[in-house]
Amino acid sequence: MSETAAAPARRGRRLRVAAAGAVLCAVVGYVVMQYVTGEPAPRCTVVSDHGDGASYELSAEQAENAATVAAVGTRRGMPERAVTIALATALQESGLHNIRHSDRDSLGLFQQRPSQGWGSERQIMDPVHAAGLFYARLEGVPGYSRLPLTVAAQRVQRSGFPQAYAKYEPDAALLAAALTGRAPAALSCSGRPDPASADGAGPARVRAALARDFGADVAAAEGRTLRVPVTGATAAASAAPDGGTAPGGWEVAHWAVAQASALHISRVSYAGREWEAGEAGDAGGSGDTGGTGGTGGTGGTGGTGGTGGTGGTGGTGGTGGTGESGDAEEFGDSGGFGDSGGGWRKTESGAGDSGPDSASPRSRTSRTSRTAPESLGSFGSLDEVRIVTGQ
Repeated sequence: MSETAAAPARRGRRLRVAAAGAVLCAVVGYVVMQYVTGEPAPRCTVVSDHGDGASYELSAEQAENAATVAAVGTRRGMPERAVTIALATALQESGLHNIRHSDRDSLGLFQQRPSQGWGSERQIMDPVHAAGLFYARLEGVPGYSRLPLTVAAQRVQRSGFPQAYAKYEPDAALLAAALTGRAPAALSCSGRPDPASADGAGPARVRAALARDFGADVAAAEGRTLRVPVTGATAAASAAPDGGTAPGGWEVAHWAVAQASALHISRVSYAGREWEAGEAGDAGGSGDTGGTGGTGGTGGTGGTGGTGGTGGTGGTGGTGGTGESGDAEEFGDSGGFGDSGGGWRKTESGAGDSGPDSASPRSRTSRTSRTAPESLGSFGSLDEVRIVTGQ
C-alpha cells in the first residue's frame, strides 16, 4: 500500500479509536454514578409529536449540548432544518460530547480544527462559539435547507466520511423539533442533578447560562424562581435585543429541562404544564401506547417500572403511565403527560407556581387531563417560563 493510500486509513483508525474512547468514558461515568449514588445517572428522552411512537434517549450531557446548539441556532434566526443539520453533524462527529482530544487537532462538538481556521482551542471548546461558527458557514451554503443533510453538512465539515451524517438525521430531527419549541412537552429528563456541579448552583448560574445561550439577559429572578419572558409557544418573528430571534416558550422550557442536571434546576413550568426533577422514570410514555392501561389497578408501580414510561410499553404498566385508569391515553402525540417519572404533567394551578419560593408541586393538586395537548395553553401563561432552582 502506498504512503498516500495508507494515510487516510491511519486517520480513520485513529478517529474510530477516539470515538470508542469517548463512548467508553461515558459508560464508565454512568456506572460510577450508579455505584456512588445508588441511583441511575440522569437520562433524557425526546419523543415524536407525530404520534408515531418514535423516540430517542440520550445522556444529560448530550442533552445539555444539544440544547445549547439549538439555542444558538434559533438566536441567529436559523430555521429548524439548520438546527437538524447541526445536531446530526455533532452526533456524528462527537456523539454530542465536547471532546478535547481526537483525530489530529480536531476538537469539540463538531471536531473543528484550529489549523483549518475554526478558531483557537479555547474557542472551539466553547459550545456556543463552536455552534455559532458552524451556523455561520452553513448560512454560506447556497440552498442548504433544500439539500440532502449529508450534502449540507459536508459542505461545512469536509469530512472524510460524508455519508455517515445520514444515519443521525431521524434522531436529530426529533431533537430539533423539541429544542426549537415546535413540538410541545416533547423532551423530559429523569434522575438527580450531578453532585459535581453543585458548587455555585442557584438562580444566578441559571441566569448566566440563559444569557450565554440565548444572547441576552432574558430572566428576572425572584428567590429561587426565574421568570423568563417569551414570545409565545414557538420562537417569534420579532427581533431579540441582539438582533436575532426572540426565544419561544417551549424552546426555553425544553432548554431548562435539558440543563437541569448541570444547573440544578428542580422545576420548570410553562403553559399550564410542569416538569419536576428527581422523578423515577423518564419521559412518561412514548405516546401511542401511553393510555392503554385498562383499569390502572397496578398504578402504583406502572409508571416507574422498567424505564418509567419511555419504552415501547414500559410506561403503560397496566395504567397508561398514570395509575388513573389510563388518563394519559389522549396525550399520545407528545408523550410524558402522566404522573410517571420525569414527564410533563398538567397542573390545575395554571403556569405552576404561586410565588417565587412556593412549595413543591406535590403539595398542590395536580391531575392529568383528556384535553388534547394543543388546547392546553389556556391553563397557563404563554408569555412566561418559570424555572425553579434547587438552591
